[in-house]
Amino acid sequence: MRDNRKIAGLPTPAGIGLRAPHLRDFLSARPPLGFLEVHAENYIGGGPALTALQSLRRDYPVSLHGVGVSLGSASGLDREHLRRFRALIDRTEPFLVSEHLAWSSADGVYLNDLLPLPYTEEALAIVALNIATAQEMLGRQILVENPSRYLAFRDSPIPETEFLSELHQRTGCGILCDVNNIFVTCTNLELDPEAYLAALPASAVGEIHLAGHSRVERGGLSILIDDHASVVSAPVWHLYRLAVEKFGRVPSLVEWDKNLPPFDTLLSEARIAEKIAQAMVDADA
Repeated sequence: MRDNRKIAGLPTPAGIGLRAPHLRDFLSARPPLGFLEVHAENYIGGGPALTALQSLRRDYPVSLHGVGVSLGSASGLDREHLRRFRALIDRTEPFLVSEHLAWSSADGVYLNDLLPLPYTEEALAIVALNIATAQEMLGRQILVENPSRYLAFRDSPIPETEFLSELHQRTGCGILCDVNNIFVTCTNLELDPEAYLAALPASAVGEIHLAGHSRVERGGLSILIDDHASVVSAPVWHLYRLAVEKFGRVPSLVEWDKNLPPFDTLLSEARIAEKIAQAMVDADA
């Protein structure tokens, strides 16, 4: 099985999540960036989108980020979806492949959301089996992303960091550390984001995600929403600095999915990430 962390020429500069409205800008400008990441399900069907991605693939490493594998499904994985995902991998040769610690389908019913899991021994066994199946069918290691959470299950005795660490130990999967998700989750559930970050196994982290979030006030309550619709906040940049210090200069990505900004704004966010990572490297030199 191919290990994402051991690919020759692994890029370390920051990348961006490529979205359709920015495609024309990207094809014409081809700015210097470490890599591009796309949602795999937008390209599995082929067509012009895949043709454009393959054109960009000649100049940039590509990361495939799945949103429909449903690693937490108790009814098992959709093998036809995995076969199509594998075909996309074969055509694009991504240097990273990732998915979410979540579920979105069960018994052939698909939901347009990434739904949370209780962190129990039963759930751990199910997710580990699904990850092993996915990695076998895709022919490579996958990274598993920590979610944004808004409520805690009553019966969820395993801390999320321990759950992710155990998945890594049982399956050999890597971890996609989304620092914005850590901040959102820990703020909403009154946890310590720096302690969360410190509890992740450094050797397992193969990528870092950054994004914006919003705050919603309802009925006297305040909650953070992981909406990917704004610039990265100052507390998340702080957490990113700590992440680079702990995990090293792993590939880092800026996501922006709603209220898309001008292309130059997205590039500026990636430049900030790159400067932070480079400063950490220079400080250690």
